[in-house]
Amino acid sequence: MSVPLTFPRPTDRGRLEEAVSRVRDRAGEWARLPLREKAALARALMAGTARVAERSVAAACAAKGIPEGSPLEGEEWLGGPYVTLRILSQLIRSLESLERNGTTPVPRPGRTVEGRLSLRVFPGDRLDSMLFVGASGEVVMEEGLDEAGLDRSRAGFYRRPDHQGRLCLVLGAGNVNAIPAADVLTKTFNEGKVCVLKLNPVNAYLGPFLEEAFAPAVARGFLSVVYGGAEEGAFLAGHAAVEEVHITGSDRTHDLLVWGPPGPERAERMARETPLLAKEVTSELGNVTPVILVPGPYTDRQLAWQADDVAGMVTHNASFNCIAGKMLVTPRGWPARERFLDLVMRHMALVPARKAWYPGAPDRWRSLTSGRERLRTEGGGVGTLPWTLIEGLDAADAAENAFRVEPFCSILSEVPLGSPDPVEFLDAAVEFCNRRLWGTLAAVLVVHPSTLSDPATGKAVERAIARLRYGTVAVNVWPGLAFAVGNTPWGAAPGSPLTDIQSGRGWVHNTLMLDRVEKVVLRHPVMSPVKLPYFPSHRTAHALGRRLTRLAATGNLLQLPGVVAAALRG
Repeated sequence: MSVPLTFPRPTDRGRLEEAVSRVRDRAGEWARLPLREKAALARALMAGTARVAERSVAAACAAKGIPEGSPLEGEEWLGGPYVTLRILSQLIRSLESLERNGTTPVPRPGRTVEGRLSLRVFPGDRLDSMLFVGASGEVVMEEGLDEAGLDRSRAGFYRRPDHQGRLCLVLGAGNVNAIPAADVLTKTFNEGKVCVLKLNPVNAYLGPFLEEAFAPAVARGFLSVVYGGAEEGAFLAGHAAVEEVHITGSDRTHDLLVWGPPGPERAERMARETPLLAKEVTSELGNVTPVILVPGPYTDRQLAWQADDVAGMVTHNASFNCIAGKMLVTPRGWPARERFLDLVMRHMALVPARKAWYPGAPDRWRSLTSGRERLRTEGGGVGTLPWTLIEGLDAADAAENAFRVEPFCSILSEVPLGSPDPVEFLDAAVEFCNRRLWGTLAAVLVVHPSTLSDPATGKAVERAIARLRYGTVAVNVWPGLAFAVGNTPWGAAPGSPLTDIQSGRGWVHNTLMLDRVEKVVLRHPVMSPVKLPYFPSHRTAHALGRRLTRLAATGNLLQLPGVVAAALRG
């Protein structure tokens, strides 16, 4: 299906003023709107999202150079309408539970090895268990929170309203098309706020589809969608009627808005901790995502499955993801190291070199690869970038840019450290990731089942999960799954100050409306009979994405056999 690709012009100053005024005037109405009416609006947004899904996917494929009908098309189904529909359906469930029971539905809490309260929120229902075989996700709560505190703290806006109507500016990300919608849904339904959404110029083509899908909210003045770049964003962020800002993008954009342009004045403001933008700012800002390969007795099939997984973390969305796999942390002296690196390169090569559609990617690629001696590449050509592996970085090199700069392009780096002893390696890897790598969003551990089941090494793995300072720690699977499922909160590890924001502050998605979240732990078997749809070797991801989206839109289980067939053929 081909659709005309249009990029709306920046919204002029007068219309920006109108958008802010109109939405601000309806903030109180939205905050007071009964739960039943909020749920009805969410259902209308679901219907709208389903109606525009095919056209929005076609536009995204055209913008990103994805051949229509190719497996890569699956990225846009699963990273666009599917995520939005999942989040909306879960929000409806939570709103209905709030009306019926006065709170959101959570499972019986458990405890981590450290004694923290934890909730196994994923799979969220029987259908999730069938779709995501073997996967599970738990939310670990802050230290000191007990069951009574968990009950008191969740769904705070609905049970202990802290405002009578607020306006949030959402600065939408330009890379993954579910992000702007999901951020708006979090602010409106979880927190009771109206929103002005400014689309990033990179994916402004998405705006008309989003306006159509969310037309019931736009018509009632609970949402306005506007367009433009840094100038329009700065004007809106500084507007007196805008009470808070949510940013998904880069730490540079965040610091420019919060602290002003680089220079002595910014440095002075940061030293005094007096931001230029003195408003509540929440954010999700990227990561140098580590993939920690814990040594173990992997079979050839297990290594190949995990290499496909790692390659997919890099190649998905042309590597323009805040959680793309970026730093492979391997055990120094591990005999299977070279074989695993070869497998990762072989699987990345299954994906044709992708259009470098995100601004600045060629310059970032050149700056991080220039002068490298141990560099492997696959593919590349005019308008594309090759899949790239930088091998053998020195963990002790304080000047290594790959540790501090998120590439946001087709680069995976590798750093060997520690030893082949799993306990020693895990201690070294956690210390390295926490101290040397930029970002606090997500990390991956690849762990053999015998390592997990052994009392000594299993305890070391759980200790590593607890110590890793990231918002999501994923075992044997890409953290992108935690982003996609909705009921797991998504965000950076709590605690970063505005002066050193790292991957950001606050949680989105979080459809159970949990408060005092410490981190999410996602677990998956080391291999599965069914490939995950982001794997480079997956042959039917486009069919699977379309069918999963249809299932999410309708809830009709008659769609399930088609989903299963597409998954098994992958």
